[in-house]
This record gives sequence, structure tokens and C-alpha cells, in this order.
Amino acid sequence: MTYDLVTALRPLLTAEASAEAYASGSDPGDLEQTVWLRLLERLQTHGPPSAPEDWLRRAVRAESRRTRRTTRLERPYGTEPADTTTPTPEQRVLATAGHRALREAVARLPGRCPRLLQALLSPKDLTYREIAGELGISQGSLGPERSRCLGCLRRLLTPEVASREVRG
Repeated sequence: MTYDLVTALRPLLTAEASAEAYASGSDPGDLEQTVWLRLLERLQTHGPPSAPEDWLRRAVRAESRRTRRTTRLERPYGTEPADTTTPTPEQRVLATAGHRALREAVARLPGRCPRLLQALLSPKDLTYREIAGELGISQGSLGPERSRCLGCLRRLLTPEVASREVRG
């Protein structure tokens, strides 16, 4: 009995779901699946509907309205859920090791570079004027000095990064 009902209703449900789904902003396959579920629930509680085609049309429209209501009431998250996950212990260990390697490399830089890069990376978020005053150099020379220091840092870290990639 159930198999005959499903076989008889399948083409009608496909057509009705296709017609209603786009108006509700849902996928026709999802709408079909939901209506099949409603039919199974009805079969368990009340038995087969007396007018299956009419029941099916009403069920498709009811589910489509429910989907429109739900979509209208839903509010997106401000950020992606993946953005709010806490790092795993392994990720924290790797990040800590990376920060340590960076701090050690900055400390090995020549001249004013260690102080300049520490000031630039300071959690105090210093302005160029404040950094220049702290280091006793002109504000205009900070950009070129920063570029030279970052070049030195890049050259210093390149062998370390390459050796980690080989080991990884």
C-alpha cells in the first residue's frame, strides 16, 4: 500500500516541489524530502490520507510557507563559525614555537633593527611619531629603516623556514 502511494505521488510531488521551492528560496529536493517525511509521520499516526493528491499539494504549500517564515526570521552570524573556534593544543604549540623563533630571529638582527621591530610589534600600538621619539631617529627614516630590517629578518628566517618544510 505505502509503495503504491509513494509511486503514484512521486511525479506530482516533484512537480509541486519544483514550483514552490523557488518562491520560498529553498531547494526542491529538500522540500520533497520534508514532504515525504510528513507523509511517513501521517501514515504512522492517522494512516493514508483520503485524498492523497490534495493532501500532498497542501503539505507542499505548508512546508514552503514554513521555510519562508524560517528564512525570514533567521539572522546570519557576524562571523563564520570557523572564525570562533579555539585553537587545538597542537596549533597552540606550533604558534608558540613560531613566535619564539621570530623573537629569537629579531634579537639576532643587527643595529637598531631589534628595537625598531619590537616597537612596531608592540601591543601598545605605537604611532610612527612615538616610535621615532623612542628610538631617537627621524620619523621619515622609519619606513626605509623598517624595510631594511624586514629584509634582514627575511634572509635570517629563510633557512629556518626551509629546514622546517623539509622536516615537515
